[in-house]
Amino acid sequence: MENIEGEIYILGDDINTDDIVPSYTLTMRDPNEMAKHVLEFKEPNFAQKVATRSIIVGGHNFGTGSSREEAVNVFKILGIKGIIAKSFSRIYFRNLINNGVAGVICDWDEATFSNGDKVQISIENGIIFNKSKDIEIAYKKLPSFLKKILESGGILNQLKEKLKSNQ
Repeated sequence: MENIEGEIYILGDDINTDDIVPSYTLTMRDPNEMAKHVLEFKEPNFAQKVATRSIIVGGHNFGTGSSREEAVNVFKILGIKGIIAKSFSRIYFRNLINNGVAGVICDWDEATFSNGDKVQISIENGIIFNKSKDIEIAYKKLPSFLKKILESGGILNQLKEKLKSNQ
């Protein structure tokens, strides 16, 4: 799998799916419109702030709450390729992977990342390289079956590939 590169945007602990996708937006038919409201009660104007960023760094309990996939899809719409967090809700973590967004569990501190740092995530090697600070951070690599889902761009793409190869 290719490396994921981009600038980071740091969020705090306990970012839940209701924070990510406010409940009143769930009736919106246009996902692009929904994405404009991401984290609006925690991080006003988040959608505009993250426009040049492609990796989110979070704290503990990222993605707690409901299992709504919209909480991953809106990040994809905003161009987020990966989320690094100290810990994830189990269901949210799988929703990330199943939708083709890298989820990386990494214990980090204020010396590790700053907003806007340029980083490179190696899914294959389990290394995050912070180019802005010239440091490497190791994390527990994903199991091969999860890497394969990411390589396919998500679980649906993986299933489509398998169906094509069985014909």
